Amino acid sequence: MARHRRGRGRRGGHQAYPPVDEARVSGDNGRDEANPSGAEAGNRNENRDDDPSRVGQSLPAIAADIRQAGKAVVEEAAAPLWKEFEALGIHVHRAEPVFPPRPGYGAEGTPCVVRANRFLGRLVDEGLHQYNVTISPEPTPESAYREVMTKLVSENQHTELGGRFPAYDDRDSLFTAGALPFDAKEFEVTLSAGGDKKMDRKYKVVINHAATISLLQLRMLLAGYPTDIPAQTLLVLDTVLRDVVSNKRNDMKCAAIATKDRTLGVDAWKGLYQSIRSTQNCLSLIADVSSSVFVQPLLLIEFVQKFLKMDVMDRNLTKPEYDKLLKVLRGVRIEVTHLGDNRRRKHRIAGLSVDPTNDLSFQSSGSGATTTVINYFREIYGLDLKYRSLPCIIARSEQNPVYLPIEVCKIVPRQCYQKKLEASQVSTLRKSACIHPEPEQSCHQIVDQEQYKRTKRANDFDTEVDDNLATVDARVLLPPNLKYHDSGSQKMGFPMNGYWNMKDKKVINGAKISNWACLNFCDDLSKKDIKEFCFKLAEMSRITGVEFANLKLPIFTARPDQVEDGIRKCYQEAKNKLRDQKIDLLLAILPDKNGSLYGNIKRICETDIGLVSQCCRRSNVFTENSQILANIAIKINAKAGGRNSVFDDVQKSLPVVSNKPTIIFGAHVSHPSKKKYGSAAPSIASVVASQDWHEVSKYNSVVRAQGHAEEISGLEDIVRELLHAFAKESNKKLQQLIFYRDGISEGRFKQVLEKEIPAIENAWNALYDNEKPQITFIVVQKRHRLRLSPMDNKYKLRSVTKKIIEPGTVVDSEICHPAEFDFFLCSQVDVKGPRRPVKYLVLRDDNNFTADELQALTNNLCYTYTSGTRSVSIAPPAFYAQKLAHRALAYLAKGSDTASASSSGSAGADAAAPGDGPKQLPEIKKELKGSMFYC
Repeated sequence: MARHRRGRGRRGGHQAYPPVDEARVSGDNGRDEANPSGAEAGNRNENRDDDPSRVGQSLPAIAADIRQAGKAVVEEAAAPLWKEFEALGIHVHRAEPVFPPRPGYGAEGTPCVVRANRFLGRLVDEGLHQYNVTISPEPTPESAYREVMTKLVSENQHTELGGRFPAYDDRDSLFTAGALPFDAKEFEVTLSAGGDKKMDRKYKVVINHAATISLLQLRMLLAGYPTDIPAQTLLVLDTVLRDVVSNKRNDMKCAAIATKDRTLGVDAWKGLYQSIRSTQNCLSLIADVSSSVFVQPLLLIEFVQKFLKMDVMDRNLTKPEYDKLLKVLRGVRIEVTHLGDNRRRKHRIAGLSVDPTNDLSFQSSGSGATTTVINYFREIYGLDLKYRSLPCIIARSEQNPVYLPIEVCKIVPRQCYQKKLEASQVSTLRKSACIHPEPEQSCHQIVDQEQYKRTKRANDFDTEVDDNLATVDARVLLPPNLKYHDSGSQKMGFPMNGYWNMKDKKVINGAKISNWACLNFCDDLSKKDIKEFCFKLAEMSRITGVEFANLKLPIFTARPDQVEDGIRKCYQEAKNKLRDQKIDLLLAILPDKNGSLYGNIKRICETDIGLVSQCCRRSNVFTENSQILANIAIKINAKAGGRNSVFDDVQKSLPVVSNKPTIIFGAHVSHPSKKKYGSAAPSIASVVASQDWHEVSKYNSVVRAQGHAEEISGLEDIVRELLHAFAKESNKKLQQLIFYRDGISEGRFKQVLEKEIPAIENAWNALYDNEKPQITFIVVQKRHRLRLSPMDNKYKLRSVTKKIIEPGTVVDSEICHPAEFDFFLCSQVDVKGPRRPVKYLVLRDDNNFTADELQALTNNLCYTYTSGTRSVSIAPPAFYAQKLAHRALAYLAKGSDTASASSSGSAGADAAAPGDGPKQLPEIKKELKGSMFYC
């Protein structure tokens, strides 16, 4: 199979475009007119192979073009397409694209071929139409929307709908391939409730024509011209394909996630994730297995007994048991069993009665007489209730309650479990959700089973999805060589498969730990065991190159439930014994399962005392593995201001950056759960920036709370502060700035471009007298569904038996954006299954990186993470910012009404006043300013 490699080159070089025939326009208005009649609609699929209005050729032809001819067609070859669109009056081209165009394709590295869980797709542009749908009364639950529309289509498809088979978005939009015979029409739909006609539900459905949707702009994008992503068009295609699946599927794969007896009443279900993406030359369907947790459809009494893990026949619930049960049951939908199979009324649980069933009475709505629940069910339904000590569930509302005994209720199937899982369940769920290698088999089965080409709706929209995984050209970049101190017997580190170790190596700059204390939170560890561990750690730290003194203080102990008192007491006694000398480190020994203890220790040390801390699990106390101790030592070294390693060849490892003084930023915005942290929980914005050029191994940092937003508020002040810190530390005038931005969704890129980059420019201008900054701004995306796997054994890791993507694997063609500067990078090995690469998209590039230069820089930076001897999955500046934001969540656990916090000491221009706006972070102590305490 012949494959064409892309040449290197800077912006302005040749760009790859599809053959002209693949993007041809038909019709005077750029689309085919829809046939209004049902008879004509029934014949519209004839002779489609000759229809020039398709988005692309037939899939075999597309696959042949991609695999045999490649996509390196020069821009001049697509000129007729451009002229054709201009003649039609389609103005989608801009003189200045929003994002930088691709400067060419990378060529460095060992070529290989990988598989991606993307499938070539096509949909005809036959005049797609959108219709607004109004259903009254509003169906409940949400699944009833689809029931109503399914019934409407089945009754009216070949009459009022003119033979069309519409796609529905489950709410208020309907899409058709060709116009319906009407612009507006009203329908009546009746949903049967079984044998009881009184319970039938009647709905009025109004359908109005909203818009005609053309795929022409999408075709321009696929042709490689810089234009806006036609989000509405892609939404239509997503809806069509999802509707194909939703109407065909009637089952999902279920796997228990609890222990052997499936306790706690929940299951993990594996379903399908699918989405349409515009890639080079064609549309692609990304298909992936997705897992979620569902409530088991049990009799409610069985669920209660499993959840509480006890027999509840003859005992009243304690207050903690009642509260726990109320929390898990509220909002769950149930159906009653005492009315017979044909009258299974459904309700949503609003609460639990305070009194047990045995003591519960109510006033009859008919006679007005007061009766007990027990007597009512005995007299009306002939049921002798058994579980009288349990409360009744409350249906409807707590203000107007309907009491239902738990034993006459059953959980409605297919309800997502929205509550927090126990730790054992989370662990089991992760294992069950982990996709094993060999994804080509599972993903192929998914697409083949969904029958995208064989259903009536698929035929109506002329959808076609190739059922073979995309094969993609990739390259494996070499890892950088790392330099350690010359006094070690091994002066170099040579990563293999993303790993190396500290054996016979010494850190390049060792920190000094003169006075330190050890605080033990494990009641089953003796002081002798801990003293031996402290001795081994100090000895290994010195071997590793850290100036680490032996422990001079006694071992302190504290209880996990008294962490604040324990740390303060330890700190005060240590200061007294050291006669107020500075304490450089607190070493904390934690149980292996420590819950919130870790976060509490960090919060107290960093926001109350101002003390560097290192936590170690109990299991590490007895370790005989010297590399575990060495890894703890290099973590301490980084936190205390040392430097572990640097690049051996700076010029090669830091392209562009090594040429001029450069600062590298990383930023992240996280959004804490309001269920866990309260309704006033703020968004957390964290920014880090390198201090040292060329080494780029030390970072200053700022973390702040802000209102709920993906853009960083007050970024100008933050950047100015970090630029000043760099100037003070390095005594060099900056000439370049690189910004890795994490924690932003795809739909907010333009907002970031319009708000955050000007803020960076303003901060730079304030420091350098209105000098124009040279900015390269890169978005880091982790939350996508693309997965890569090796094509064959030739390109898998030799050290494992599974097919695994090698670290350094990069893809910048075929499955990437048709015009923008983006690439996928696997910088870390993952032995659990197909690798989800990280996507990097350039929003601005004043430094004129080539594809090879930016890919090499990003990959090499992943080997500079200070807290271990392995590469990380994303560029460390973004990773540090993510860790700092996560650390701030520990500060929110207790909270503070002080000013907005930053690790460099500023309060932030956007900080809300105490009691006004989102909850604020406590201030990080000045003793930790400028250190990497969060790593």
